Amino acid sequence: MISGTAPPAAAAPAGDTHVAQDFLRHQTVGGRIQSVLHRHPALSPAVVLVLSIVVFGVLNDRFLRPENLSLVTQQVAVVGALAVGQTLIILTAGIDLSVGAVMVLGSMVMAQTATANGVPGVLALGLGLVVGLAAGAVNGFLVTKVKLPPFIVTLGTLNVFLALTLLYSRGATVRGADLPAILTWTGQAFNVGGVRITAGVLLMLALYAVIAYALGRTAWGRHVYAVGDDKEAASLAGIKVGRVLMSVYVTAGAAFALAGWILVGRINAASPNAGADANLDSITAVVIGGTSLFGGRGIVWGSLLGALIVGVFRNGLSLAGVDQLYQTLTVGLLVIVAVSVDQWIRKGRA
Repeated sequence: MISGTAPPAAAAPAGDTHVAQDFLRHQTVGGRIQSVLHRHPALSPAVVLVLSIVVFGVLNDRFLRPENLSLVTQQVAVVGALAVGQTLIILTAGIDLSVGAVMVLGSMVMAQTATANGVPGVLALGLGLVVGLAAGAVNGFLVTKVKLPPFIVTLGTLNVFLALTLLYSRGATVRGADLPAILTWTGQAFNVGGVRITAGVLLMLALYAVIAYALGRTAWGRHVYAVGDDKEAASLAGIKVGRVLMSVYVTAGAAFALAGWILVGRINAASPNAGADANLDSITAVVIGGTSLFGGRGIVWGSLLGALIVGVFRNGLSLAGVDQLYQTLTVGLLVIVAVSVDQWIRKGRA
């Protein structure tokens, strides 16, 4: 060694470098915001919802009137119920384009078996739920056993279920007056502080409560998040990935059938043409609600907030006299912003 020459400095361990970078990143305002939003995915949609209500309430005094709030909650009930099942599937890094078709098929089975076949209302309701479970099982089988991508599977079953609905119903609508009371029960309303809340809204909230408990308090819920975060790691940890995915699709199918029941009460009829855009609306609610399209992050209550945001925006813009085209444009922009925020949050946690 030449005298006076210092020995080369030892390279810092890679792990220490990553820790230092993570520490420095979290000292910035943006890093802290990313960390908070990652821990609380429903926080950003909650802020957006509150701000939306305040802004539309200031712009139009009719917005906060009880009769208008009643309309918003009733409109959100169907999409909110669909978003429960869609959330479960997106949490596993999948997607379901057939949600509206399953909902309508289930509702038509309920209505037709009760009216054309003389089946008692309770049994007809049960048959509709069985149809939802079966539809979910078909999607789950194709995803877990045949190993097809969820997007392709549900794109195909979307058309299959729509065709089955039209064939079974012959394209005819069943009026609410011809249906048993149990099938239109979800449309019954009562006053809460001047706001008319329907039984369908309560059913939707009950569905959220059950799924939220299952996701947050059971081993099944932890497995759902694990599978969505990393299927290979979940499998190595001993989780039966195929079984978890199948259970998710079947549970989602049941939620879609319940949404069909809510839909019958909402429109006081069973129509094969109802819910044409329900698949896109449910995805919109879930994405705006903070659930990551890449799986493994999000909470089901966030999807309810997303559905409310869409309902509030559509209603508020309608009261402001904005054309339907621009309302749709606004919702589309909300989706793009929500996905961009999700990407930003994931990048900050990488």
